[in-house]
Amino acid sequence: MKNSDPQPLASSMMVLAALLASALSLASCGNKDKAADPAVKEGNVVAAKDAVKNTGKETSKDSGKDSGKDSGKDSGKDSGKDSGKPAMTVTIAVAKSMEFSQGLSANGLVAPWQEASVGAEVGGLKLTEVNVNVGDVVRKGQVLATLSPTSVQIDLINFKAQLAEAEANLADAKLNAERGRQLDQTGAISAQQIAQFLTAEKTAQARLDAARSRIKAEELRLSHTKVLASDAGVISARAATLGAVVQPGQELFRLIRQGRLEWRGEITASELSQIKVGQSVLVDAPDLSQVRGKIRMIAPTVDSQTRNALIYVDLPNGAPLKSGMLVKGLFELGRSTALTVPQSALLRRDGFSYLFVMESADRVKMVKVDTGQRLGDRIEIAKGLETSAKFVVNGVGFLNDGDLVRVQDSAKPQ
Repeated sequence: MKNSDPQPLASSMMVLAALLASALSLASCGNKDKAADPAVKEGNVVAAKDAVKNTGKETSKDSGKDSGKDSGKDSGKDSGKDSGKPAMTVTIAVAKSMEFSQGLSANGLVAPWQEASVGAEVGGLKLTEVNVNVGDVVRKGQVLATLSPTSVQIDLINFKAQLAEAEANLADAKLNAERGRQLDQTGAISAQQIAQFLTAEKTAQARLDAARSRIKAEELRLSHTKVLASDAGVISARAATLGAVVQPGQELFRLIRQGRLEWRGEITASELSQIKVGQSVLVDAPDLSQVRGKIRMIAPTVDSQTRNALIYVDLPNGAPLKSGMLVKGLFELGRSTALTVPQSALLRRDGFSYLFVMESADRVKMVKVDTGQRLGDRIEIAKGLETSAKFVVNGVGFLNDGDLVRVQDSAKPQ
């Protein structure tokens, strides 16, 4: 507050002194009646007091007005700066050191290790049953579909009848041939007739063998009316439609053998020297997890158009990957230690990454950082963050540079 002005106060004191001197002067004069009159004396004193009172009131009013104005202005200016409320309550932490794989990054497709085409081996038959659908896991020899066997069964009955006829003809031909052999030395019949008996025997035997062969073929055809899985695996495609008449060799199902998938990473020719069969590979899955695979084979040639080579990586069964996905993988060449933070602590703006670091006990500062590899829900901070720096973990999207915050938890490695 400013000090009051001393000039009005001095003036009031001088007026009071003058009035008192005037009153004393009148009292000492010869006008004893007026001097002796207590009313006059009392009036002069009262007038002096009123003058001092009015003068003091104006002085106090002016002084209070000026001092209040200046004091309020200065006080409001000083207190307004530090009277802000915290933007929000936050949890803070310090960076955690983790081991990361050093390696070569590449993109590639997820594909079946091997596929099997399951089709119809007989034609002209109608599909009467379709037992599986896409995504079903099947075992080797399982019945996937059934074709109508009626016409095949009828043909089989006909061929069996022909077989019985061929057997009868053979029995008759054998008797004639045996009679001809007995009469050959007697001359009762001609040599030509004997030769005919022997030829008829051989012809009947051949017709019997043909009838038996047709029966076996028809029995095999009957067995092919059931479409079986050629190997265990997962059905990846289905073309079979109930009621359709199939043709020989027509594909009805496509099967991923044994359910095995592989990742086919593409790398440049200059990077081939860093890759060896048996090396580990970390393949990123859509659920932000990582699947560890192993290099099975390196392509013997480089594509003449893309100048890239394919690396075939075996993936474990049950991996959260699907055939046809384009995903990223990392060929492990070594391991290193790096600072990591949770993904929730990173704020991305205009293509850059930021962290809110505690500048003081209750104020945050937005710091630009460079990110590196990702491991689960954590991200490597390659540059911009000190080891002991405390940063905000949650709600970074609602903060601005320089905001006041209320800290909920003490800093722990997260």
